[in-house]
Amino acid sequence: MRRLVAVTGLLLAALLAGIAFHFAGRASAPAPPAPAPPAITPGVLMATPFADGQGKPQSLAPYAGKVIVLNFWATWCAPCREEMPGFVRLQARWQKSGVQFIGLAHDDPAKVMAFGRELGVNYPLWVGGSDISDLSRRLGNRLGVLPYTVILGPTGDVLDQRMGLFDEHELDQRLGKLTAKSS
Repeated sequence: MRRLVAVTGLLLAALLAGIAFHFAGRASAPAPPAPAPPAITPGVLMATPFADGQGKPQSLAPYAGKVIVLNFWATWCAPCREEMPGFVRLQARWQKSGVQFIGLAHDDPAKVMAFGRELGVNYPLWVGGSDISDLSRRLGNRLGVLPYTVILGPTGDVLDQRMGLFDEHELDQRLGKLTAKSS
């Protein structure tokens, strides 16, 4: 009988230990992913205020009707700096075909303007704070990666987007297809 009580006690202890391990080993439910920020409509996007290097307000509205290559970048971002000379060449090539590049930086305006002069950037470089990062996310950059490039159609709708470097040759071909469609 003693043996039966001892075995039963051991089984009961093992059962309780198993239950305890089961509940202790369960990870708490993971937090649900952050909801995607609300998408931005073309009209709101075209009217969104930015600032140029001198602090003057700017918007995409004057570029309505063009294909806009909107590049989110920063002076401290090595891949951003790597792709910008290609953007300068493509801006020169495609400007007469209705393409406009615009750089948006969450960065110090003085650094942005100095960098633009140093590199000979031939397109507008605008700055902003967290609103630039928020806009990038609302345009599909959920990870906040730089560089991030969005191609907007003539009405402000998103036609393409790219996280990371946008190869100059590939972007050149893409712009050729887009400007042929809008002609």
